[in-house]
Amino acid sequence: MTDAIRLATARVGDLAAVMRVMDAAFDPAFGEAWSGAQLLTLFALPSARVCVAWDGEQACGFSAARIAGPESELLLLAVDPLFRGRGIGALLMDDWRAWAAEQGAEDYFLEMRADNDAIHLYESVGFSECGRRLAYYRGNDGVVRDAITMRQSVRERKPD
Repeated sequence: MTDAIRLATARVGDLAAVMRVMDAAFDPAFGEAWSGAQLLTLFALPSARVCVAWDGEQACGFSAARIAGPESELLLLAVDPLFRGRGIGALLMDDWRAWAAEQGAEDYFLEMRADNDAIHLYESVGFSECGRRLAYYRGNDGVVRDAITMRQSVRERKPD
């Protein structure tokens, strides 16, 4: 299903394509999408990486992550709704963890709102809840939601 998908480290010139995926993937009700300026700051950090999933010449997903010592944090993961169900999210997760491992990461973290359907993807690749922040997110819809922190250790990682 993902044979035609190519992953590549994003360049500044890919920002518009990444933002198109961001706009398509993130529901404005939750207020989770980053601005182009926020995303652009990651390109200047040697400890951060944005990866783009391409189907031919069309960006269909991306991830953004950073390294801090032996830990890596997934900041954003998005797949265009038109491309969901093809394993692109799992490919991006594998790519993030491989990149982070090359940088010396031993623990992987991510945070998400408690009612995010992506939890199924994260659990399927071996992440588990390690913390919860009550009433942490306030969406543009006015609803307050808990934040879930998830973790996976290199020692716990499922084989690819």
